[in-house]
Parts: sequence; structure tokens; C-alpha cells
Amino acid sequence: MFYRALIVRRAFFTILLAALCASAQAGDNNNHIAILSGDGEVPVRDTRARGVAIFHISPDASSIKYILIASNINNVTAAHIHVGQPGVNGPVVQFLAGDFPPGGGRTDGVLAKGTIDGTGLRGPLTGQPLSALITQIKAGNTYVNVHTNDGAAPINTGPGDFPGGEIRGQIR
Repeated sequence: MFYRALIVRRAFFTILLAALCASAQAGDNNNHIAILSGDGEVPVRDTRARGVAIFHISPDASSIKYILIASNINNVTAAHIHVGQPGVNGPVVQFLAGDFPPGGGRTDGVLAKGTIDGTGLRGPLTGQPLSALITQIKAGNTYVNVHTNDGAAPINTGPGDFPGGEIRGQIR
């Protein structure tokens, strides 16, 4: 049963990625995706956790709908959009999920979904319109980061305990 569920998840992610790539190639620049793994973190994290975040900017650019899916991850405390180039850590500009208490256990599936309307922008985008975030997304200057914490000292002991971020992916 476990392997069957794993095959279904992999097939889902493959189909989803193919559909998004096809729409992007067709010239639709309102759909954006981030593929999250420990390899994207700075520093790199040794984890089996993976994720995908999908963003759709409304035709009038007044909102961004999103869904964040994660698997093989433990103790998620938060997920955010950050401003930053690949390989560079940057400030949080939008919450996607959390804050959740440390030690929350395993997550497999939808971690968060919702709509960004610009009212929750923070950090260097505080007080700016949603178009400022959209500009950063379209320029490739944003990434999604999922943070974990097991609630026990010390921190950064391994998967499920990376408060600075366990999986990350640039929004493309």
C-alpha cells in the first residue's frame, strides 16, 4: 500500500510539472512554480523532504493564488516567500503557512493554500503594492522556504530540525 501511494504521488507531481511547463512554454507568464529540496538551502540540507509550490497571478494582477505541497518532512513551523537570488539567503516578504508549534510531526500533502492580496507583505516590501512582489517573482528574485523545528536543543541536528529552512526552491 505504501509503495502504491508513493507511485501515485510521483505520478501526480510529474503530471503537474508537465502541465505547468507546457503552459509556461505557451507564453502564459501568470503561472509560477518552485520545486523545493534541501539542495536549494543555504547551507545545503541533507533531507529526504521535498515540495512544490504553485502560484497563479490573476489576469488583473490583483491577487496570487497558491498551493504548497510537501512530503517526507517533519516538524514544519512555517513557510514563507523570501526575496533572494539562488544561493543567497534573503528576508521574508510573505507568509504562506504557520507559525506552527515545534515538534508537530510528519507532513505529507497540502501544507498550505490561499490567496495573496498584498496586505500581508513584510520586510523590504512592507507598505508596497502587490505589484512589487509580482515584479520580484517574474524577475526570478524570490524563493519559497519551509522551516522545521523539533523543539529540542540544540538546533540543526538533522531532518525535522532546521529552523532556518529545510527545503527551498526558487520561484520560476
